[in-house]
Amino acid sequence: MAGQLPPLVLMTDDERLPDPLAAAAGLPKGAMVIVRSRDAGRRADLARAVLARHRDLFVLIADDPALAAALGADGLHLPQAKAHQAAHWRALRPGWILSAAAHAPRALHAPVDMFFLSPIFPTNSHPGRAVLGAPRANMIARAARVPVYALGGIESRNARLLSGFAGIAAIGALAP
Repeated sequence: MAGQLPPLVLMTDDERLPDPLAAAAGLPKGAMVIVRSRDAGRRADLARAVLARHRDLFVLIADDPALAAALGADGLHLPQAKAHQAAHWRALRPGWILSAAAHAPRALHAPVDMFFLSPIFPTNSHPGRAVLGAPRANMIARAARVPVYALGGIESRNARLLSGFAGIAAIGALAP
């Protein structure tokens, strides 16, 4: 599975990414989109649109396994608080790509294919929140047993400070 994971992931965001379909259209073939929305109807509509228009991308649905199954998505993204459910979903859906959010090293223990470690740098998604910083995040990523993706405030000017990550995930930096 790790050999198949892409180096670039777009995380949709209701507030910070007004046109996620345009952002997805700008991704290279084989990249990943994690469809997130607090509104179930919007999440379903967006997931349907991404899956229909971008068959060359991996598509995971955040925190909605029923929708992921119904639409034939490539997998499920779990928030850190629900990462403990990964074994359950692995047993039910062995072909799914499973990912989880992680905001501290202790969160990197769920049986998933990939983690999204955040926030690495200051981000508009969570203003004022404490950040891990590149040195600490790099150490965490290198010590993890599965691929870890950097998320949070990633831009071209600071991405070069990252090492040990399988790739990067972004919201605003991938906006058209």
